[in-house]
Amino acid sequence: MSKPTLAVALIVKNEAKHLQACLETVKDWVDEIVILDSGSSDATEQIARQYTDKFYTNLEWPGFGKQRQLAQQYVASDYVLWLDADERITPELQASITQAVAKNQPNTLYRICRLSWVFGRYIRHCGWYPDRVIRLYPTHLTQYNDALVHEKVEVSSNMQLVDLTGDAIHYTYNDLHHYLVKSAGYANAWAEQRQAQGKRSSIGSGFAHALACFGKMYLLKAGFLDGRQGLLLSLLSAHSTFVKYADLWIKTSAEPPKD
Repeated sequence: MSKPTLAVALIVKNEAKHLQACLETVKDWVDEIVILDSGSSDATEQIARQYTDKFYTNLEWPGFGKQRQLAQQYVASDYVLWLDADERITPELQASITQAVAKNQPNTLYRICRLSWVFGRYIRHCGWYPDRVIRLYPTHLTQYNDALVHEKVEVSSNMQLVDLTGDAIHYTYNDLHHYLVKSAGYANAWAEQRQAQGKRSSIGSGFAHALACFGKMYLLKAGFLDGRQGLLLSLLSAHSTFVKYADLWIKTSAEPPKD
């Protein structure tokens, strides 16, 4: 039997800052690199084409889940490994991935562990580590769901999950401005998704969820052990939580001015 082939797939937009460093960690041991861009205005395409000819563009943004589904249609390999441009594969994780592909167990999906570098520190608490996410699976076995944001790989009852060893280093935010912009985008997509589901919210609900978020991250998940970065991240996450519930309230409750 021939050895199963492996593709790395990414969906990107304006990732010139991170893309080269990401692809350098996979270029020598994968069979295929597939990149789907959603309209970059920086050097993302030029960088990507140094590593692959399989660079595609979809300007009609359908949400994260459907964009990943579209990207997967371009994958020809037996397995697909999903990465974000701000992630790096460590040698230990590389060895675990290649071993899993070679073993080729049926109906098996694999989770990787992400270790995030945030505001000058690796975050090992706050509920952020180990941050296990399904990223490796046989290409024809499953795909991501349709979620606009916080998309997940679809898992059925006959599939088994296996945790890989080693970390993917996740350079989550460039700076505070990047965090706020990224968070606002997620909040808007979350609110739109909930609105489409007929959900509603209130300012009080947003405040309660924000308090619960801070308490969980900083106290229950020992964010205080991550120093000042843990405190800042817990406060920012509480703020982001409030914003998404407030945005849903605005979208579903605000009325136009009366003539």
